Amino acid sequence: SLFEKDKLLFAMLLCVNLLKQDGRVDESEWTFLLTGGIGLDNPHAVPAPWLPRKAWDELCRLADMPRFVGLRDFVHSHIDDFKAMYDDAKPQAHPFLASGGGWDRFQQMLVLRCVRPDKIVPAVQDFVSNEMGRKFIEPPPFDLAGAFADSHSCIPLIFVLSPGADPTGALLKFADDQGYGATLQTLSLGQGQGPIAMKMIERAVKEGTWVVLQNCHLAVSWMPTLERLCEELNPDSVHPSFRLWLTSYPSPHFPVTVLQNGVKMTNEPPAGLRANVLRSYLNDPISDAAFFTGCATAPRWEKLLFSLCFFHAIIQERRKFGPLGWNIPYEFNESDLRISMRQMQMFLNDYEELPLDALTYLSGQCNYGGRVTDDWDRRLLVSLLAIFYSRRTVEDDTYTFSPSGTYFAPPKGTFESYVEYIKSLPQIAHPEVFGLHANADISKDQKQTNELFDSILLTLPRQASGKGRSANDTISELASDILAQVPKPFDPEVVATKFPVTYGESMNTVLTQEIVRFNNLTNVIRGSLENIKKAIVGLVVMSSELEGVFNSMLVGKVPAMWEARSYPSLKPLGSYVRDLCQRLAFLQDWIDHGTPRVFWLSGFYFTQAFLTGAQQNFARKHKIPIDHLVFDFHVTSIEADKHSTITTAPEDGVHVYGMYLEGARWDREAKVVGESLPKVLYDALPVLLLL
Repeated sequence: SLFEKDKLLFAMLLCVNLLKQDGRVDESEWTFLLTGGIGLDNPHAVPAPWLPRKAWDELCRLADMPRFVGLRDFVHSHIDDFKAMYDDAKPQAHPFLASGGGWDRFQQMLVLRCVRPDKIVPAVQDFVSNEMGRKFIEPPPFDLAGAFADSHSCIPLIFVLSPGADPTGALLKFADDQGYGATLQTLSLGQGQGPIAMKMIERAVKEGTWVVLQNCHLAVSWMPTLERLCEELNPDSVHPSFRLWLTSYPSPHFPVTVLQNGVKMTNEPPAGLRANVLRSYLNDPISDAAFFTGCATAPRWEKLLFSLCFFHAIIQERRKFGPLGWNIPYEFNESDLRISMRQMQMFLNDYEELPLDALTYLSGQCNYGGRVTDDWDRRLLVSLLAIFYSRRTVEDDTYTFSPSGTYFAPPKGTFESYVEYIKSLPQIAHPEVFGLHANADISKDQKQTNELFDSILLTLPRQASGKGRSANDTISELASDILAQVPKPFDPEVVATKFPVTYGESMNTVLTQEIVRFNNLTNVIRGSLENIKKAIVGLVVMSSELEGVFNSMLVGKVPAMWEARSYPSLKPLGSYVRDLCQRLAFLQDWIDHGTPRVFWLSGFYFTQAFLTGAQQNFARKHKIPIDHLVFDFHVTSIEADKHSTITTAPEDGVHVYGMYLEGARWDREAKVVGESLPKVLYDALPVLLLL
């Protein structure tokens, strides 16, 4: 539990294992909390339109547990209470969850997992806090002096690095405090640096000084030498004051023995907007009074300095929102902030006129922008910076950074007044301050829930699926169900005869290629499932690949063997099989009834081939070089689920459905992109005409 993201995981595992020993947590319920149960078809109709299909499927699987018998009827009879809990901002604390079904705290989490999985992390925190005490969910702060006290001359101290944090500054200050600042030797490892590092260590061992080797993950070939050096350190021959400090990102090449024996530390960027801004103010150089008061034009300097720190926190915190925050998660860190501050101070001292254009270019295009590789991310970075680097920030005391008015640059004051203002900010920032919709919080929370459960599953041994049923019985039955649903492979010869390759119709080639790809996938699925059933009864050997399929099915995940031959998919096992069968049915309908009038764009294995085929048809029809073509589109008024009402193909182009908007919706009345509706994360686009 070294990293922040794993500390709750460790506390949860510790808590549940203790409760298991007391008989207060059932194994099958624990497995359900992590996986949501295993199942393919659910014959029961969803009781209300607001309840997502996935939530209802999981509630039905939960109803098969001994302590939840009758849950389906209970949901039907208390549908309004479930709706109130579903709409609540804090469903984990809703009175109905606590008292409605007579469930204990652990069982309440199972119901919450079905209805509002995005709130599982705070529910787990409350659960651990109630069972074991608050100290188990409040990790101790970073303590360099404490880690140093645990070490001695033959044990290295290892900083495990994380994006956005650089421990070098803290280490140099600590070395000064301990009296080793003058003799401390640092070296960034890389090509050709190994021999230099060895000489530094050999000298420091004799003289009793400190050596810092940075970025060990970049010197893969030198790691065995480092391992040997650490093993050869002997208390009898090593000066007692000697210390070896190492920094490295998590890497499979880092020597395991060094990692096991060393004192490990992390210094992650603080979690939350408020903590991030506060850390910037309490760290060097802002905490240095000479720097903070070292600008001739103090009012504009202090306001712009606060704005820069706020911008730094915003772009770091946006990473937590996944693709909604940044297309690529960049490693913005404190060195970007420090150089931007120093440049700002220098420019404000040198120019009477506010040099906003120069500051915007240096911070937005060079210091921070130098890390950005995606054009859309760069545009976003510059747009965000424009909110903070503006004349209104300096001149208008009523100017705020977000529509709520909560966040603004305080008027000129003392260093302490800025720190007090930062401490008064909300602990949990609303997505609006990041320029995001409230739904972005749901996406972020669901991502955290999935990461927590996936990490716990990695730590667990294979479990029986429930009382009275072995894992073998469960998987054998599940394999039979999937085999019954997945159809036999297509016959390529029949398809090639019915849809021959012709100059004027490229879609025939697309169909033929799709069938070959899907046949490869279904052959792997059917073959592995048939072998799993044979292996369970002992007719064939359970190979490592088959065991991987077995273990994945047991926790409701798509096996790696299938993924290697599959189209990209993030769905769990039950949804994946259902989706695969729908894709195969789409192709079968194409074969039986001819080229569709409307194509299911997201149902193709290789979508690019379909798009190229559509361009090729247009290019050959109008005798235009294909490399001169670009797609245009028209959003029709026909909803995706009514696509069958289109009976004729367009003169040019293709009708497609199966596209979704995330973080926005299609405004049907104004015919433009609009803000998402509350709790609607994905909006299905109407049928599109691609031209």
